Amino acid sequence: MLKQKNFLIILVFLIIFKIQFFAEEKSFQPKTVVGGYGELHFNYTENDTGDTSKKLDFHRFVLFLSYAWSEKWSFKAEVELEHNFVKSGEGELELEQAHIDYHGSDLFNFQVGVILPSLGLINERHEPPLFMSVERPDYAKYIIPTTWFGNGLSFYGSLQSFGYKLTLMEGLKGDEISFDSGIRDARQKGFKALADSPLINFRLDYSGILGLLTGASYSYNKPNTEDNQTIPLHIYEFHLKYDRNNIFVVFEIGKISYERGDLKASSGFYLDLGYNIGNLLKLKTAIYPWFRITQYNTASESRNATDRNAHKVFKWLAGIAFKPLKSIIFKMEYGVEKRGIEDSRTTIFNLGAGYMF
Repeated sequence: MLKQKNFLIILVFLIIFKIQFFAEEKSFQPKTVVGGYGELHFNYTENDTGDTSKKLDFHRFVLFLSYAWSEKWSFKAEVELEHNFVKSGEGELELEQAHIDYHGSDLFNFQVGVILPSLGLINERHEPPLFMSVERPDYAKYIIPTTWFGNGLSFYGSLQSFGYKLTLMEGLKGDEISFDSGIRDARQKGFKALADSPLINFRLDYSGILGLLTGASYSYNKPNTEDNQTIPLHIYEFHLKYDRNNIFVVFEIGKISYERGDLKASSGFYLDLGYNIGNLLKLKTAIYPWFRITQYNTASESRNATDRNAHKVFKWLAGIAFKPLKSIIFKMEYGVEKRGIEDSRTTIFNLGAGYMF
């Protein structure tokens, strides 16, 4: 713990030094930017016993606000309302971002406040026009728990075709790690967060090929439990996205390793393949037929084989997405999910509309 405190003191000193070294010299007119995104979903499911469910939900309404005091200093915030309203435990109202941002140079910048750790493709960039499916990928819910946010600070920058980000933020709650949801329910979400064991997250990306973004990240945390035990865990993930020449490819794979307890690992992956036929048809609207396979298991390694088999999921989706503009998307998809020891089957049909600005 003492080493962690010394590390944080050194980082604070470096920040102060950097601020002084890159003091503002130019006059600047302050400016405000407003943005946001949202998505409407229709979800139909039918399981292998014939039970059906139909739901219509404006899943998310998000407003983004940015204010720039100068060329280097700005503030960014994002507020999200889920499922139309908040009442008696229904719906959610969340402050997903609220941070001071210092952009000193390409190589060194930082942000402090409510921030997003940099894991995978969806956690930081999750606007509906950026992914093909109606719902966010299952991998980005049960393995990388999108949207994961909390109180902390990040350092980020780029050099030529490489980008990096180092994040120090509140950790997880050890008692909430489970076979059913992995680390998803263990997030503190910035609410009076315990700071006794910070999460350390480092990401490195490469974007030297036009249309390609690829990289990986590593995260470490030692969540505490109420009986004063710790559960050291490691998160490894690799991501790749290619979006050019009418081709759309996304691949993500990740694993969470737990050093203590009956649960030993959570892991999963998904692959998206799509192609814009709108260009072939000489249409202004982009039309992407696409296909996805997903496999994940929140208890992929455990002391009990029954737990491993009970939490395995395999899913395929096929769909079509229409983008009249880059920031507007309409989606339709059909698929099948198989889950658990008996491979219980659920048929899925979804419709969606989304936007960003």
